[in-house]
Amino acid sequence: MPNPTQSDLHVNVPLTNVSVAYIPKQSDYIATDIFPKVPVQKQSDIFWKYSKSDWRRTDVVRRAPGTESAGVNWNLTTDTYYAEVFAVHKDIDDQVRANADSNFNLESDATKFITNQLLLKRELDFVGTHLASTSGWATTYTGVASGENNTSSFRQWNDVASDPLGDIARWVINFRQLTGYAPNTLVLGPYVMNALKNHPDLIDRIKYTQRGIVTEDLVQSLTGIAKVKVMWATQTAVAQINDTVTQDQLATYAFISDSAGKSAWLGYSAPGPSLMEPTAGYTFTWNGYLAGNSEGIRIKSFRMEHLASDRIEGEMTYALKQVASDMGVYIASPIA
Repeated sequence: MPNPTQSDLHVNVPLTNVSVAYIPKQSDYIATDIFPKVPVQKQSDIFWKYSKSDWRRTDVVRRAPGTESAGVNWNLTTDTYYAEVFAVHKDIDDQVRANADSNFNLESDATKFITNQLLLKRELDFVGTHLASTSGWATTYTGVASGENNTSSFRQWNDVASDPLGDIARWVINFRQLTGYAPNTLVLGPYVMNALKNHPDLIDRIKYTQRGIVTEDLVQSLTGIAKVKVMWATQTAVAQINDTVTQDQLATYAFISDSAGKSAWLGYSAPGPSLMEPTAGYTFTWNGYLAGNSEGIRIKSFRMEHLASDRIEGEMTYALKQVASDMGVYIASPIA
């Protein structure tokens, strides 16, 4: 046996500049890109909704001498929101802190972890309620394996004989006819985006561009839709256990977009809170509770002396409210 041995010359210690953590990018969470944030002072309240038809009709008539002009009015209804409060925490035990190596920033790591917990919760609520087949949007188009396009169905985009750009163009026209607005947001499941990237029609359109690869930006330019988002966020439903290896072995992962990444949505999202402008939805955030925090998220740090720990606690308030069902279009099974 050689002497000295390898272990005599080097004792393994954790590296101070390398660690492995599967932290999702916050840009993967798109809920507030689709339903803009509206800071509110009260947890629940009402807001006004104008009738659509009154703004799409004219009652102007010819006026005879000495007569009054025609009188007009509009109808108003109200709707409500209720901003729930959600919370989660991570404790940093004194013994763990005392034994931690210098490369650990326990407060920063815990804050990132808690923030991701909150954002993932909101994203799951948003997708499960508003980007699903049961979301209640006024219009649904369903992809089919064969047959001709009609008012409610289209050929699935993984079929080379399909016409995704023609489908979207037709839906945009229908949307404008129904609402008077052009849709400005297209949300795609990851596998839907992959089908578009490999569709011969789109490849032919962009083959002479600099990159020659179908990206979100190129889908924007080809469809004329201002914002194209891909739902990249993933989740696992495995329960937490005190065994990292076993827990990761048991875990399975899936895109949280409806139908495991095989759905899409088209609609109009107002740039922000607005008076007398329609939008598919809003995210009401109760900043009256969170001391003026319009993001709807608060991270606190405080002492839990009876646990000999410091607690990093996160709170989030939101009401993901569908405001106008005709301002969104659910696209079911765009690919097989």
